[in-house]
Amino acid sequence: MFDFLSGSVAFGFLVAALFFLRFWKRTDDGLFLAFAIAFGLLGLGQAVQALANIPHEEREYIFLIRLLAFSVLIAAIFRKNRAAKQ
Repeated sequence: MFDFLSGSVAFGFLVAALFFLRFWKRTDDGLFLAFAIAFGLLGLGQAVQALANIPHEEREYIFLIRLLAFSVLIAAIFRKNRAAKQ
């Protein structure tokens, strides 16, 4: 059951990535591209967790993928806010 739910969550992340990618193509706004990349990374991390059967003690590398995704979001929001002030 856990594998099925993890796959569903991974699919949801990838659908959200495609959703933001479509808006990026329409508006050419870098924030939408950052959200697409971040959701793609989150989907990748969730899929790796579901498919690799990694023991709980060795899952810290998966959290690095999530850290990268959230770092992309923070950097994009910071860049967008900095550009708005200038």
